[in-house]
Amino acid sequence: MKTVNGALLKKMFFSAANNLFNHYPEVDSLNVFPVPDGDTGTNMNLTITSGVNLISNLPEESVGVIAKEFSKGLLMGARGNSGVITSQIFRGFALSLENKKEISINDFKDAMNYSKDIAYRAVMRPVEGTILTIIREVSEALQEETHSFPSFEKLFAFIVKEAHESLLRTPNLLPVLREVGVVDSGAAGLCYLFEGMEQALLGRPVKKNENEVTYIPSKADQLFAGASLENEEFGYCTEFILELNNDTTDNRLFNEKRFNNVLNMHGNSLVMVRDENIVKVHLHTLHPGSVLTYAEKFGEFVTLKIENMKRQHQNLKDGAEPEKTELLQVDKFAIIAVSTGEGVENLFKEYGVKYVIKGGQTMNPSTEDFVAMIKASHAENVFLFPNNSNIILAAEQAKELTKDVANVYVVPTKTIPQGLTAAISFSDMISAEENFEEMSEAIKNVKSGSVTKAIRNTTFNGLTVKEGQFIAISDKNILAANDDLQVVTLELIASMIDDDASICTILVGEEVAETITSKLMKLLEKKYPLIQFDLKPGGQPLYPFVIGVE
Repeated sequence: MKTVNGALLKKMFFSAANNLFNHYPEVDSLNVFPVPDGDTGTNMNLTITSGVNLISNLPEESVGVIAKEFSKGLLMGARGNSGVITSQIFRGFALSLENKKEISINDFKDAMNYSKDIAYRAVMRPVEGTILTIIREVSEALQEETHSFPSFEKLFAFIVKEAHESLLRTPNLLPVLREVGVVDSGAAGLCYLFEGMEQALLGRPVKKNENEVTYIPSKADQLFAGASLENEEFGYCTEFILELNNDTTDNRLFNEKRFNNVLNMHGNSLVMVRDENIVKVHLHTLHPGSVLTYAEKFGEFVTLKIENMKRQHQNLKDGAEPEKTELLQVDKFAIIAVSTGEGVENLFKEYGVKYVIKGGQTMNPSTEDFVAMIKASHAENVFLFPNNSNIILAAEQAKELTKDVANVYVVPTKTIPQGLTAAISFSDMISAEENFEEMSEAIKNVKSGSVTKAIRNTTFNGLTVKEGQFIAISDKNILAANDDLQVVTLELIASMIDDDASICTILVGEEVAETITSKLMKLLEKKYPLIQFDLKPGGQPLYPFVIGVE
């Protein structure tokens, strides 16, 4: 095969997505830390799925259009650092193939090279031994290959071979991988994508083996990955009136049946009425942001209302009026924070954070989640608190996509304690720029740590960790491992407290007994009489304690 058209490229993308889906639990398991929330495979899978969903009903057979739409889907669905970098790889690929009906082998080689350039530009401090290394070494190998490839089949045999060889070298470039004995997870994910594309070229497109995937979703995965609602008390009652444009975005005319099907995929209790160019929608969904972003492609909102049905149900039980959230109010400032656990969410709201995106360690929100919430806030200045180092890139990407909507500031919070400190530091009496500087400075004074359970045996920085033990993590290091939760927690806090420390905030996870926290507090107050300990219910899953020291 000498050329690839849009129809074949579409098959290659679907085959790549299915191959990654079949293997994403394995990619998750390559997490360097033996923690129960390794999510690289999950993030890449959801990112790629967003791309194929956008091209699934696209009849266009132009390579340029297929690549552009696929890239757009990845861009909006990108989750975590691995997902954002993957979206940038395919963004470079799409930009290189713009306006092309079909592509030659040389076109594809050029596109791979441009993919590498765009991906590296997206990361402020590129780290070798990661997914970036794979795309760089594969593209460089293609450029250096002196013999011409007689067919796309031979080209992809070369790409897959080089990708796997590069993957095996990642531990030599990143010492932490070598010590733990794994290859880089994001790099492995990219290899699965290349393999899937090759199989489509060979006429054997990969099919999704849903029954063979042994992954058991966590509570957070169920919250984000499933659209159906088992109990209508939960989720968001979303209602809007949409005025259709004659010339919709993406050059796609409004198709009532397709619109109805997409909304049904995102929730239930759908009621949709159309009268000429007006569409009225009622829907119960876990993802109102995704629904609104999709609907906005076809027109402008005339009215918009979202109600939290869980709170509404509780209010009715208490004899109060249902709580309503009107999203069309224009404010000077809005803070959007990523949170995990009902207690943490309540703390953010107590500190003045009006908009919370559920996510964090166990499920990273997508770029689209941020974009939808930024638009829904209707504020002049919006501050984003990612509260996780793996979410910052998605937040930055959302900032770039909403320049015409608001002045967006990404406060580089990497932990929940940093996010809470940033929220406390906010003042509506100063400018947006001054707030950004104040909050960015305040989080530098916060030390963060967490306690969780190891999910496998490993050795990290000379420390032997056994599966099932509690481990203390701070600043990307495992500091302690023990069968006793209290012992590990005390060791973690001891490593965080110094002469400058004055306040220690302890967020308690969802399954920690009060007897454990009571005993822990007595020991801490006795050992550190000059430190103010603030114990708060966080409700976060998987992590018995999340700790911040100021």
